[in-house]
Amino acid sequence: MLADITSPADVRALPSSALCPLASEIRSFLISRVHRTGGHLGPNLGAVELTIAVHRVFSSPVDVVLFDTGHQSYVHKMLTGRCTDFDSLRQAGGLSGYPSAAESAHDVIENSHASTALSYADGLAKAFELCGTDRRVVAIVGDGALTGGMCWEALNNIGGSSRPVVVLLNDNGRSYDPTAGGFAASLAAGTARGLFEALGLAYIGEVDGHDVHAVENALWEAKTLGRPVVVHCKTVKGKGYEAAETDEADRMHAVGASGAPGGRTWTDAFSDEIVAIGAERPDVVCLTAAMLEPVGLRPFASKFPSRVFDVGIAEQHAVTSAAGMAMGGLHPVVAVYATFLSRAFDQLLMDVALHRLPVTFVLDRAGVTGPDGASHHGMWDASVLPVVPGLRLAAPRDPSSLAALLREAVEVSDCPTVVRYPKASAGPDVPALRRVSHFDVLREVPDADVLLVAVGPLAGPCLAAAVELASHGVRVNVVDPRWIAPLDPHLVKYCGRHRLVLAVEDTTSTGALGARLGQALPGHCVATFALPPRFLPHDSRARILRAHGLDAAGITTSVLKRLGVK
Repeated sequence: MLADITSPADVRALPSSALCPLASEIRSFLISRVHRTGGHLGPNLGAVELTIAVHRVFSSPVDVVLFDTGHQSYVHKMLTGRCTDFDSLRQAGGLSGYPSAAESAHDVIENSHASTALSYADGLAKAFELCGTDRRVVAIVGDGALTGGMCWEALNNIGGSSRPVVVLLNDNGRSYDPTAGGFAASLAAGTARGLFEALGLAYIGEVDGHDVHAVENALWEAKTLGRPVVVHCKTVKGKGYEAAETDEADRMHAVGASGAPGGRTWTDAFSDEIVAIGAERPDVVCLTAAMLEPVGLRPFASKFPSRVFDVGIAEQHAVTSAAGMAMGGLHPVVAVYATFLSRAFDQLLMDVALHRLPVTFVLDRAGVTGPDGASHHGMWDASVLPVVPGLRLAAPRDPSSLAALLREAVEVSDCPTVVRYPKASAGPDVPALRRVSHFDVLREVPDADVLLVAVGPLAGPCLAAAVELASHGVRVNVVDPRWIAPLDPHLVKYCGRHRLVLAVEDTTSTGALGARLGQALPGHCVATFALPPRFLPHDSRARILRAHGLDAAGITTSVLKRLGVK
């Protein structure tokens, strides 16, 4: 049947008897294609019947269908005419792993950050009302997303109106891990109705989310009510695929492409070291925003279960809760993806830094992340965080320096610290010749004209470029700043000895280390090799870095061009 479905109208035209076979066909398709390309499998297997029912009852794109989060939108893509594109899922120039307005009129928001869809829904419903259009909004929201505060801010507004927003609650009891907090307990106990009704929303449920006919009937009832309503569906993450349903870690939340290389990652290096630190420091505690496994905290949680706190998809709360822990005499380590720390910048600034509290932030997936696309690239933190007074920001170049910098970070007692590293294989250690103040000299030759300031994992490409440049007669030194904020005055002095200083960074160029070095060295030739200040599409990390000249060949070419060497 999938081959004949090019739009939701084709789904609505199917007889009821065809819906269960269609769901089975969709699951087979997902299991085959997502294993081939990599992507989010478990969440989509659990949302098959929900999505079929939504497109039977609502008329996308006139009616707006939103997903929170967008990684559960694969079935929606299939039913809106994109099946033939699935071989390109998360590949360069191919299908995005999230909703994408550039792909289809059926996608409105690109939302890989959770807990946002209900606020979009509230705003769209207000706009439709004011414009006098009879368009509906339905938001498919996971129970994990409802651990985020924005959802409740939105529900407070939606429930206080008469606008016909339909909230389809996809309750599978999990985000990555089992859903945390009191609301999750209320859902499990079957007592959530009263909470939604108290906020002004009608409540329909509980509905078997894998009975497509039951979900369709519930959605027709919700649509007929013409008011804010929650349709509460119980589902199973990974439904219909035994390997996913029995995966205790995260129900095969995301899978890699078949045959993808493995090996030790930066996350593994952090995981090992935080366990070692925890054994030595009983005051060290860890916080995660519903991502215990992805950020590498499961081994720490296994060894020190009372010292790990999963606060749900609630980064703002995580940061201010960590501030309270620090006030109480602990040293909290907040482990989060770099892109998600942006959700809690105010809390870091005003609740942690203003009080000069010793909270360490460990930013996984910093810099270019690859196939998850624009909203997941962690390319902003290293440009934004240096404006925070007193904050210290570290960028390790290899696993050994990650371990060392993490230890230095948790030793700091009078300000917040940050350690950032990429989503990548960790690779071998890069030895230093010597340390000057806080920075490491990685390569030093007599009378060098050029200095490459290699930030974090770009040390390897910088060293390779220096060797190639030597073959062109260009003498190059390479240093690793280790701590990229605040500026080390000894590093500034060392930079001043060179005719050309180039900071090579896996972050956006605006506000990057090179820009700050240039301000500290007026009159000197200081430049930044970094990412452009725009949202970058999905592709592999290596290809994105290469496309922006952040590999050895690109660095070599850029230096020769600046020097006028052919």
